[in-house]
Amino acid sequence: MATHDIFMPALSSTMTEGKIVEWLKKPGDKVERGESVLVVESDKADMDVESFQDGFLASIVMPAGSSAPVGETIGLIVETADEIAAAQANSPSPSPQSGSQEKESSSPQVQEKQASVDSSKATVVTKASPAPLVPESSVNQDQFLNDGRIVASPRAKKLASQMGVDLATVRGSGPHGRIQAEDVQSAKGQPISVPWIAESNAPAKIVSDVPRIEKKSVDSGKPPAPGKSFGSRGETIAFNTLQQAVNRNMEESLNTPCFRVGYSILTDELDDLYKQVKPDGVTMTALLAKAVGLTLARHPQVNAAFSSEGIAYPSQINVAVAVAMEDGGLITPVLQNADKTSLTDLSLQWADLVKRARNKQLEPQEYSSGTFTLSNLGMFGVDRFDAILPPGTGAILAVGASLSKVVASKDGSISIKKQMQVNLTADHRVIYGADGALFLKDLAYLIEKNPYSLSS
Repeated sequence: MATHDIFMPALSSTMTEGKIVEWLKKPGDKVERGESVLVVESDKADMDVESFQDGFLASIVMPAGSSAPVGETIGLIVETADEIAAAQANSPSPSPQSGSQEKESSSPQVQEKQASVDSSKATVVTKASPAPLVPESSVNQDQFLNDGRIVASPRAKKLASQMGVDLATVRGSGPHGRIQAEDVQSAKGQPISVPWIAESNAPAKIVSDVPRIEKKSVDSGKPPAPGKSFGSRGETIAFNTLQQAVNRNMEESLNTPCFRVGYSILTDELDDLYKQVKPDGVTMTALLAKAVGLTLARHPQVNAAFSSEGIAYPSQINVAVAVAMEDGGLITPVLQNADKTSLTDLSLQWADLVKRARNKQLEPQEYSSGTFTLSNLGMFGVDRFDAILPPGTGAILAVGASLSKVVASKDGSISIKKQMQVNLTADHRVIYGADGALFLKDLAYLIEKNPYSLSS
């Protein structure tokens, strides 16, 4: 009997274990080489795992919802249907990890939490059972029924459960008809929610200190949005896989000797350029990434990184931009060849990357190939902050808001100009203070004196 193991794959260089989101096949189903068999949640994305041979799925060793270390056997494939029964009889038992999870789930604290969750689910079902208030004609108008098995992202399934949406009636907009979270929201008639993104498609937010105070005294507009939370008071919420990966990276960054240097950059000319190119679909992220890319081309040392063999100089300039995900954690989609790619193409790439990052569909090279990182909190009105250096890179640039400031020129005259503060965090083993200072000075010159070269 020829039995082939399905192993938990390493979907990224930092992945040590994966969580099985969904088995796309059930025991006894025929499997073809290259066909997706299951969906695995790595530390950064949900990815389909394909079969490496033809045959039949004989046994599922690790069920959906369980986690397994990289290289662990999670399923078995046999070559003929006659071998299925024998393979199931000899199927290995679940790993100790899954057993510990079961034991964990039987603890009083988890049982109490599960009872609370079940209770809340029962409440949702009870509330969803009465007839809807929406007119029947409007509900039936866009009715859709999936034919065959339903493939949906984990967040889509969670939302569907919370909202009482039948996934069989939802049309998926993802690859191969996969149902995304926004598909569930659209089916329920709710606006699509967008994750917190540590960047902005508007220029670094222009806020004047004085007018902001005057507006508060005159305008009783909406107060700032409340902060988000991943749990309720009294709860302890386990870290998801993306948060765990971020935690490991942040702990690893403590071993890197860093220095920080800041610079104030006038943005009047950059803002004027943005107003001209915005109608063409160009985003502020593309402008900043392009400016950083061109400056890195003139300062290759800031684009370098530490390695055990010495200083590693990448062949490309890839600018990663930090994105805060709605369910927690951080991911850095990468704009490849930022120094050579046009503004329009960078903007199109960024829109596509953000959409797929939200649905956890990025390929590993799309979030792990950055050579320099950009983090922008300007849209929140933050005037300055320091960023933590991601492992494997030499520097990260923190960009604050563009604020109206009183600026004194060399001749002693005073004027009001827009100014943003940028802070560079760099690995001192590779980049020295002078390298960082010259990079920021050159970046400031480009933005202040020659921003229109970005569109050429």
